[in-house]
Amino acid sequence: MCDDTHGIGRRALFVTGAAAALTLGSVSFAAAADDHGQETRTVRGTLPPGSPDFVYVPVEVPPGVREIKVSYTYDKPSVPAGTPGNALDIGLFDQHGTELGGRGFRGWSGGARTEFFVRADDATPGYLPGPVREGTWHIALGPYTVAPQGLTYELTITLTYGEPGTTPRPVYPPSRAKGRGRAWYRGDCHLHSWHSDGRRTPAEIAALARAAGLDFVNSSDHNTHSAHAHWADAAGDDLLVMLGEEITTRNGHVVALGTDPGTFVEWRYRARDNRFARFAGRIRRAGGLVVPAHPHATCVGCGWKFGFGEADALEVWNGPYTPDDEITLAEWDNLLVAYVREGREGREAREAREGVGAGGRSWLPAMGNSDAHRDPDLVGSPQTVVLADDLTRQAIQEGIRAGRSYVAESRNVSLTFTATSARGRHAGIGERLAADPDTPVTVRLEVSGAPRCTARIITDQGVLLTSDPFPVSGSGAVEWQTTPAYAAYVRAELRHETAAGPVPGALAAFTNPIFLGRWGG
Repeated sequence: MCDDTHGIGRRALFVTGAAAALTLGSVSFAAAADDHGQETRTVRGTLPPGSPDFVYVPVEVPPGVREIKVSYTYDKPSVPAGTPGNALDIGLFDQHGTELGGRGFRGWSGGARTEFFVRADDATPGYLPGPVREGTWHIALGPYTVAPQGLTYELTITLTYGEPGTTPRPVYPPSRAKGRGRAWYRGDCHLHSWHSDGRRTPAEIAALARAAGLDFVNSSDHNTHSAHAHWADAAGDDLLVMLGEEITTRNGHVVALGTDPGTFVEWRYRARDNRFARFAGRIRRAGGLVVPAHPHATCVGCGWKFGFGEADALEVWNGPYTPDDEITLAEWDNLLVAYVREGREGREAREAREGVGAGGRSWLPAMGNSDAHRDPDLVGSPQTVVLADDLTRQAIQEGIRAGRSYVAESRNVSLTFTATSARGRHAGIGERLAADPDTPVTVRLEVSGAPRCTARIITDQGVLLTSDPFPVSGSGAVEWQTTPAYAAYVRAELRHETAAGPVPGALAAFTNPIFLGRWGG
């Protein structure tokens, strides 16, 4: 075993075209005399407060290596109340290098693991199996937060020599399941397995999804696509499994929803680097949707700073309903108001000047997902209920992109929401009811599974109707009359009881809007 200490003065600081990064001195190995031998190096260093987002430790890998194994530790000194302590993430890039969006990515476990290995025939969850080829590899350290005292770390790198083994050919879940034709399908598109910081296997998540009444899920582990090849056995005629990633930047998180199997999306950038549009485009080119996640969550790096011009949908409700979600709901409603008040002429002028949002939409539909990681997190709470032509990846995505969906806290809650003109024309969630400004319109909400909840009808003017609580049976209906001149859109909410006076209770469900008039939607 050899030791190497990396003082901060030995660094080479460079800018990758995104976040500043720090590259330390190389760690070298000499080929072992015994074909089945091992070599180990230990690297120690200290990172000061204000360190770059990513610190790379180059490892010179000689020929004949069968496996690379890395373990690490770092200190966690006491810090004053309100001051972040040390948190150090870790990942691996192979001989193809660390270029942003390049071919070198081999895995990421963030702060969820203290060790990992990679070899041709297997790898730690979060990492990709494949040959350990000769060249300069890089261990990527992500000092997420650094205490005022600095962050002292120790890396132990072990190379094992021998025959490499065979890399298994990945098998992915099918892009369709046995659906019911055009119908409402329930899904949860933000879930974490043990391939990132979750504690459940894909099989365990699938079992919980079925128990929650879900028809589809989306794999969304943090900053890695390693789970993609482990979902095939969990899928089935009754459960569509889409593949994606939660891209976890330092300025917000975004769910890549339903990308092509094996798609990796880069995360090593901040809003100031002007790279988000490039990688949002990567998601769409791979057939996926761009969905900013929990934009007002209070965790470090969770607050959304990229704007919504590249988004295809917005995760308004994330996990148990909290004040963060209430803020996001209000922000989303303000986006709807801005859209309808801009009017046809203003919108057409803007689109001619700037182009429609890169996702090809003109308003931003809402979603809800569980973000479940481990017990007691509930898979499918909340869930997005989508009107789709079939239970296929493409049909579900089309329904989400069009806003033909509502969000419910569980399988128990079902609703229908329609608008009907005096001339008998109908429109449902996410659609437009074309009618003259003064045409009478009847809005109707039918509900089941919402005992003691109240219904609210919201327009671009605000909350215009709050119903009496539904009976303990949870079923009921609400009707309201309006015109397109008075309401440019209508949407519905179901709220639980509250003891906070005028403060609304937690959501039980909410819908995307129905636009009224001849231009909206």
